[in-house]
Amino acid sequence: MTTAVLSIGSNMGDRLANLQSAVDGLPALAVSAVYETAPWGVTDQDDFLNAIVVASHEDFDEWDWLRRAHELENAAGRVREVRWGPRSLDVDVITVTGVTSTDPRLELPHPRAHERAFVLVPWLDVQPDATLPGHGPIAEVLAVLGDEGVRRRDDLKLEAV
Repeated sequence: MTTAVLSIGSNMGDRLANLQSAVDGLPALAVSAVYETAPWGVTDQDDFLNAIVVASHEDFDEWDWLRRAHELENAAGRVREVRWGPRSLDVDVITVTGVTSTDPRLELPHPRAHERAFVLVPWLDVQPDATLPGHGPIAEVLAVLGDEGVRRRDDLKLEAV
């Protein structure tokens, strides 16, 4: 059995429905609140809705998590034209318990998670004692990074099935 932390985000179309489609397609143990964030990287685009899903599956390894992430993105009509550009759905594998990888197709933990408040703030919601391998407790990493304008949207809810 593996447990994965996955970051989900959307800034195109029905953003909340896109996030919910990811939650529906994952064996979720926990789902964070929804947060709204300004775009990162390419900033001339709409704001993102972001959340964290902690999921577990008895037969998945890290590659299965990546494959599932890509399946969910494809089902939501994700087009990869511009790096860090607008997207209907982005699903990033942040960690898989007990796995580290330097493979360029799947670096674990995610190589930029420690730089992204839109990952750490929602993750803190669902796992306040979590540790980002190689960086320490996420609460401490976030304290140094700051919340970078990540705004909680209590008017929006995701439902785990």
